[in-house]
Amino acid sequence: MTGTARTPAAARTATAVRPAGTWRNWAGNVTARPAREVTPASAAELADAVRRAADEGLKVKAVGTGHSFTAAAATDGLLIRPGLLTGIREIDRAAGTVTVEAGTPLKRLNQALARGGLTLTNMGDIMDQTVAGATSTGTHGTGRESASISAQIRALELVTADGSVLTCSATEHPDVFAAARIGLGALGVVTAITFAVEPVFLLTAREEPMGFDRVTADFDQLVAENEHFEFYWFPHTGNCNTKRNNRSAGPAAPPGRVSGWIEDELLSNGVFQAACSLGKAVPATIPAIAKISSRALSARTYTDIPYKVFTSPRRVRFVEMEYALPREAAVDALREVKAMVERSPLRVSFPVEVRTAPADDIALSTASGRDSAYIAAHVYRGTPHRAYFTAVERIMTAHGGRPHWGKLHTRDAAYLAEVYPRFGEFTAVRDRLDPQRLFGNDYLRRVLGE
Repeated sequence: MTGTARTPAAARTATAVRPAGTWRNWAGNVTARPAREVTPASAAELADAVRRAADEGLKVKAVGTGHSFTAAAATDGLLIRPGLLTGIREIDRAAGTVTVEAGTPLKRLNQALARGGLTLTNMGDIMDQTVAGATSTGTHGTGRESASISAQIRALELVTADGSVLTCSATEHPDVFAAARIGLGALGVVTAITFAVEPVFLLTAREEPMGFDRVTADFDQLVAENEHFEFYWFPHTGNCNTKRNNRSAGPAAPPGRVSGWIEDELLSNGVFQAACSLGKAVPATIPAIAKISSRALSARTYTDIPYKVFTSPRRVRFVEMEYALPREAAVDALREVKAMVERSPLRVSFPVEVRTAPADDIALSTASGRDSAYIAAHVYRGTPHRAYFTAVERIMTAHGGRPHWGKLHTRDAAYLAEVYPRFGEFTAVRDRLDPQRLFGNDYLRRVLGE
């Protein structure tokens, strides 16, 4: 049985081409001035735009909602906006897949799947990104056995540098598939993605404050005992907030409207925004604010469908660095981060997030070939971050860390080739598909080399 939900035909009849203004990412730390913007309504129109750009000597980059903190999507050439490449092409219940166009926001995909009684197995904690933007940079949640969104891809359609439309999967162009599931925009422009899905299920979330020493001492046990475990450590304190998500027989018991608003909007967004603003203006107040805010969120348990448990609103803007480490190195590295913050003059208002993922088989996945743990450092937007991120990065790289492709880091191709055993496999596919670097930019030049 199949089902479709597509953008109305009237909105998809022609490519919109316009002079470009300044493009900014979500955090506001990256800007670009492309020569031209195009909003194609089909893969064929996108392919035509790519061919014209190549003839004119323009570089080509596609952009989603700008949730990457790096300049992965920045260009001074042709900027492709996917606003008309949205909607579900097909739901194949027998195969357990959904094929969705690249510009579809994760929120719309999740809602459409839920209406059809289906769900992704795992996802990250926000759903504002487009499906292509999220997967191209390796967006992930946390999971004992279930991996990133990219690891749930079963097939990809992309427009390559010569303007052809290529479909890849485990059986069709498998070498491209091994690379393109996290392609960084370097191999072509993704136009559609086929994800594995399963019948919708319930998750019970248990959120609970816990001391830093207890979380780190019991980390391996907490990961082993829960399908999805994560925690946040509040710098300048010994306090953490933990979250355990496990499948449940039900019944559904979502957060109450008032209590949910207090936790997710008032405390996690409204009050937190005010606290960050105060800390930015008066950094000396941050340790005291951290002690208060780390105790503000109380224990709670609720049960709902997956996307309503995995994701939450993120209205306080920030910049972020995140590294994937071998899972066995995570606790030592986090303790080193805590010791570094305590002996430094740094004032850090955002919590540090810790998640896990199983090994996968994607060439440039941060979990490629090894069980991984993620340590993410955040700083409120507009707050100086270089000293903090430099110190964190020094600790992460000492443990063989791999930086998240969409989050701030200073690593280059020489370093990345050492920590990714399949790095050369990816660059060989790139050399074949885009020898002239039509899809290149400064960021890709740094992380992938010439």
